[in-house]
Amino acid sequence: MDYLGSRRKSSCAGKIIASALCITVCITILKQSQSPGYNNLSSFSQHELGVTHVLVTGGAGYIGSHAALRLLKDSYRVTIVDNLSRGNLGAVKVLQDLFPEPGRLQFIYADLGDAKAVSKIFAENAFDAVMHFASVAYVGESTTEPLRYYHNITSNTLVVLEAMAAHKVKTLIYSSTCATYGEPVKMPITEKTPQLPINPYGKAKKMAEDIIIDFSKTTDMAVMILRYFNVIGSDPEGGLGEAPQPELREHGRISGACFDAARGIIPGLKVKGTDYKTADGTCVRDYIDVTDLVDAHVKALVHAKPRKVGIYNVGTGKGRSVKEFVEACKKATGVDIKVEYLGRRPGDYAEVFSDPSKVKQELNWTAQYTNLKKSLQIAWKWQKSHLNGYSHS
Repeated sequence: MDYLGSRRKSSCAGKIIASALCITVCITILKQSQSPGYNNLSSFSQHELGVTHVLVTGGAGYIGSHAALRLLKDSYRVTIVDNLSRGNLGAVKVLQDLFPEPGRLQFIYADLGDAKAVSKIFAENAFDAVMHFASVAYVGESTTEPLRYYHNITSNTLVVLEAMAAHKVKTLIYSSTCATYGEPVKMPITEKTPQLPINPYGKAKKMAEDIIIDFSKTTDMAVMILRYFNVIGSDPEGGLGEAPQPELREHGRISGACFDAARGIIPGLKVKGTDYKTADGTCVRDYIDVTDLVDAHVKALVHAKPRKVGIYNVGTGKGRSVKEFVEACKKATGVDIKVEYLGRRPGDYAEVFSDPSKVKQELNWTAQYTNLKKSLQIAWKWQKSHLNGYSHS
């Protein structure tokens, strides 16, 4: 009996010790759950009075990261979702360093083509609005990989809309493009200009717009569609810039090609098309600074109203030829860039520039950074201090 009693006492003592250990572990976990990281997660999963939580798709990309920066500066709560196929984790790191406070910014690595992953993200986060930037966006590439563009732009937008509907997120700011207009007969382009896109990029964006507009008719969603023109420049404070993947340089923006030529990464600049019906034979475009562009997105968010669809052209209203752009780039970099003139690029159009009067009247937005040389100088400064893009981060 004494032996059995001692065994029972020993067993009881073991249980007490085990219970104490369990309690200690639970207290430790509870303390950890009260750390900034856990508070950060809980704040993203709950609506908070006076705080607008914006999902920025493609927020690691060139335009998306600048939009996230502006939103954070304006005290919005931001969640970036990006699959990093075109974006840069280094840009997210810059934003995290600038805004380390709990509940300000989170990054989620995910592909919008994965409907289950997108649904999970919406289920676990309390979004108030979506800024949808995520997109492949090279006209030339779209002509050689059209299915990729229809899937990435049109299908993925449908996935986002379905998730918004399922989780009752009622505000959408959609990043569209002037490529939906194709090659209009009359300039400048207004919002009433017929949409007749001539390349898969423009067609995919128009299809996405149509889906958004049709869906909005059945809901009380607030929708803003911004059709913008050729984006240049970078963050004036020097934190963010444009850093395309090396394998995409040939498809990239003309500003990137100019800077690559100025840095000697490529032997010179290749201008495609010199026989267009323009003053100097090269394409004419409306170049808008990225800082102005994200300002328009924030103003669109502020002015978005339930059961309303706002469609706006976002540009300077002034067309500049490619030759003009190259000369401005030479002056901005101080390098006499070698230029090679080639045949036209498939899917390009001769002349495109906007009439921004509607966005000025309704959103009180006007482009401020309209000096082409100055915008390029700011971008060039970032390029020189980030010779390897964001890789140093």
